[in-house]
Amino acid sequence: MITGRTLVLSVDRDDDIGWKAKVESPAIGRAACLAAANTLALADPEDSDINAIFSAVKIYDELVANGEEAAIAVVAGNHLHMIDGDRRIATSLEQVIKETKVTNCILVTDGAEDEYVIPIIQSQIPVSSIRRVIVNQMPNLEGTYYILKKFLDDPKVARMVFIPLGLAMLLYAIAYLLDYPGVATIIVVGVIGAFLLYKGFGLDEIVHSVIDALRVSLSRGRFSFITYTATILLIIIGFTNGFINVLKFYSTDNSMGLLLYLMTFIFGSIEWLVVAGLVTSVGIIIDVYTNEREGLGKVIVFPFFVVAIGFILYAASVYIISVSGLPDFPLTTDESTKYVLYATVIGIASAIIGVIVQFIVNKRTSDQRKQEIIEVM
Repeated sequence: MITGRTLVLSVDRDDDIGWKAKVESPAIGRAACLAAANTLALADPEDSDINAIFSAVKIYDELVANGEEAAIAVVAGNHLHMIDGDRRIATSLEQVIKETKVTNCILVTDGAEDEYVIPIIQSQIPVSSIRRVIVNQMPNLEGTYYILKKFLDDPKVARMVFIPLGLAMLLYAIAYLLDYPGVATIIVVGVIGAFLLYKGFGLDEIVHSVIDALRVSLSRGRFSFITYTATILLIIIGFTNGFINVLKFYSTDNSMGLLLYLMTFIFGSIEWLVVAGLVTSVGIIIDVYTNEREGLGKVIVFPFFVVAIGFILYAASVYIISVSGLPDFPLTTDESTKYVLYATVIGIASAIIGVIVQFIVNKRTSDQRKQEIIEVM
């Protein structure tokens, strides 16, 4: 039998109570949870989180009726950014545990998405039971249409579905207007494929992290805010040059394969992307040096690796394009072979220098830390 005090916890990972009902979380106590559920019901009577909160209250009442010591709370995340939301849930749960003095938890959710936070909850308090609340729906065509409509009305789903399709259609129309009908299909497939890879590899979280880094660096007055902003502009310029380069060589040879498209894109954009990487690296190094000097060894290697990758990619693109015999390419095969050799040597040398510099910086940082410890003792 479970001993101690039990927390009945309702998790609203996408923060519907805050987004729709303007209720601050965490809501602690039976009265606060009921007020949150009623406010959300008035704001959106069809939201499934209402049922989850009422179910949590019912479980809490049953525990109290059986003579158990119990507490109840609702914690919420973030409606648009799941990483920030999960961090907020962890912070709110810590506050709830501190105020209620609970020793175990019964988790109540309205779907599988909320259960992604189970590891976060288990890291702070044992989970003795999980209750998933599912609302019954009538399985007819009208109900299915209504569910789909509500599904697509969700801002998160709308961004995932409408934005890539709309962008692909817009680019398709632009390609036709510019008299590149063959490129239009490639653009549409490329946009959809890029979006699927973007979501599949979790690049959206990286983009959110970049946005968060911009916000943090601005709020703390960090130098990296300037370099991050410059990096974004340089990346846009680089991608633009890359696409222009693809269109330029496509106009002379419309039988190019996917590999040549990629290589011509790299050939046109790599210089700008390398500069963008160097600018970002400089900003990070300056921030770490001025604020967290003990971590300098982890970031000092960045610019060296950026240069190494840039040289190697540039040489590879030059060689593959020249070997393919693409018309109007400014370099011959012999010249490209020399580029590959020189660039590979420079790239490897840059990486080796970066590792050496990192080793020296780490050693000096370690020596300084040891000296500080000795002085304190």
